[in-house]
Amino acid sequence: MEENNPPKAQKKPFELKKFNNVRIDNYHWLNDRNNPDVIKYLNQENEYYEKSTSHTIKFQKKLFKEIKNKIKEDDESVPYFLNGYWYISKFKEKLNYPIHVRFKETLKAKEEILFDCNKLAQDYNYFNLSNFKVSPNNKIVAYSIDTVSRRLYTIKFKNLETGKMYSEEIKNTSGNFAWAEDNLTLFYTSKNIDTLRNEKIFKHKLNDNPENDKLVYFEKDDTFYTNVFKSKTNKFIFITSSSTLTSEYRYLSSNNPDKDFKLFNKRKKGVEYSLSHFEDYFYILTNKDRAYNYKLLKTSVNNTTDDYWENVVDHREDVLIEGIDVFKHFLVISERHNGLNRINVLNWNTNENFYINFDSETFSCYTTGNLDFNSTKLRYAYNSLNEPYSIVEYNLISKKKKILKQQIVLDEKFNPNNYKTERVWAQSRDGKKLPISLIYNKSLKRETGNPLLIYGYGSYGSTIDPTFSISRLSLLDRGFIFAIAHVRGSEYLGRSWYENGKLLKKKNTFTDFIDCTKFLISKGYSSLGNVYAYGGSAGGLLIGAVINMSPDLYNGVIAAVPFVDIVTTMLDETIPLTTGEYDEWGNPNNEKLYNYMLSYSPYDNVKNLKYPNILVITGLHDSQVQYWEPAKWVAKLRELKKDNNKLFLNTNMETGHGGSSGRFEAIKDLVKEYAFLFDLEKIYK
Repeated sequence: MEENNPPKAQKKPFELKKFNNVRIDNYHWLNDRNNPDVIKYLNQENEYYEKSTSHTIKFQKKLFKEIKNKIKEDDESVPYFLNGYWYISKFKEKLNYPIHVRFKETLKAKEEILFDCNKLAQDYNYFNLSNFKVSPNNKIVAYSIDTVSRRLYTIKFKNLETGKMYSEEIKNTSGNFAWAEDNLTLFYTSKNIDTLRNEKIFKHKLNDNPENDKLVYFEKDDTFYTNVFKSKTNKFIFITSSSTLTSEYRYLSSNNPDKDFKLFNKRKKGVEYSLSHFEDYFYILTNKDRAYNYKLLKTSVNNTTDDYWENVVDHREDVLIEGIDVFKHFLVISERHNGLNRINVLNWNTNENFYINFDSETFSCYTTGNLDFNSTKLRYAYNSLNEPYSIVEYNLISKKKKILKQQIVLDEKFNPNNYKTERVWAQSRDGKKLPISLIYNKSLKRETGNPLLIYGYGSYGSTIDPTFSISRLSLLDRGFIFAIAHVRGSEYLGRSWYENGKLLKKKNTFTDFIDCTKFLISKGYSSLGNVYAYGGSAGGLLIGAVINMSPDLYNGVIAAVPFVDIVTTMLDETIPLTTGEYDEWGNPNNEKLYNYMLSYSPYDNVKNLKYPNILVITGLHDSQVQYWEPAKWVAKLRELKKDNNKLFLNTNMETGHGGSSGRFEAIKDLVKEYAFLFDLEKIYK
């Protein structure tokens, strides 16, 4: 490969036939990570990227230091109380990973170290301790780790009295598990190592060989995933089976782990529900009977058929119920109204009902860390685009707030009031109002061609709320405006907002994003030549579709782990996560859905166009979007595009979907993206 010349992937035509359509995929051969030629090509792309961006290395180091120095390195989480112990996660200066500790009964007690993840991670390029749970008698901890970034977790056991490890290890799990009350039995979710589908629930007995573990549930429908968890009251073990649109639960007394699970309510296509337990009732959050924004019902633990379900909170046309937290004396309901979070509190004893509301329009609030069933205090996290994260303790009796911890920005110049936040509304081409959250430095003047970075996702009903970011300050303080387009496909404006951005309405997601961009340009926030777009995973599909539809709208785009070869992937049931996605994207074995998906698939619609500057990021071990999708996409773009703009593929050969592990390594990944944007704007200060 000549210096500074991009690599050219070899073309090996491969026919893909479906219905009356024949697609020729010249880069299908990249779908083999064991092929040395594939690794060679990925390394060539990395080498080209590194040489082409070498002039930004000094600036990247400056950015890395700038961001890192704003983060409090010696830090710890807010303590939480559970079953007689206080738990804290600590970060120490210069160390990448947390240290998990606990204190018996009082924070003044002797510190017990559960895990020092820095020591556990020292032999690995990637490390993630996903989950840990202490047995009911507080003597044993089960925990799950991933050292490849494939999201195949190994469960291990540690004796907290002696510090010694148990001999057994349970491999290829989802990382989720639940202790029975006997302190010996652990229920866990096993993954199919090929499709990565959570498909089986096993029962393990401590000190036994995992080969002897008993299968207690097998989800045979390959469009469903299964998981296991314990109720907050500790009375029940639940097994869930769910697809995008349908769910089903089984339950078992946690005091009787050797009995059989009972079916709660048989699955019905299009009916979703989730369960919580309180006293003699199961509480059911469901969309049953066309309650598309969900309603809350209850039924006796002794009679779970839906004929006996009683209403607790009605369905409302303008309020989406996102979740509940059950306490001994209170029920807390997380809601979304007109795109904004609010918290609804019900007193079990008095039936008093009140709301915790917030004044901003560019904030995020969610309940967190409420593990103690007996508590009368609610914890929630609050932050906004210009306000750092706070953990707030709300006394449900006195209704007084107490900030337990606020994220510290180690920068004397930082002041939230230096940044203006807005929520503005664009109009879609079909007449819908499209919300956009914005933040920028107050010193900026409109109509001056400010650089604008617009972010979007818009799939799975996943809502991207406006949140604070220390690293984003490096963009804002160099003149960038940051925007989040709350496009259809999310649930920002309720469940219908999601339903109108999926399946045969998926293109609404892409046109909404384009319409939001054009609106911001028309209002003087930015101008052509200074607009940039970012999306990751399904958001990468959004970016890929958008630049095929409106390639001249953006000066540059970043697509992180992008899902861009949707038709080929969704036709291959052996690929991880495919079958469970049919309700989101459609099953391309249906001709109508096949043709619709083909009409927007980023990879299939690459043409002889002038494309913007493009940075594509992926990981060799990605479990969600296989590395070959972005690799093929870049190869095809190189072949067909009619411009001399930058096109980079940067593959992390050690990681997967979430990028690098460790808080500082993750900053290095982010700095690469920022440097790409700043280089295009010729900003190096």
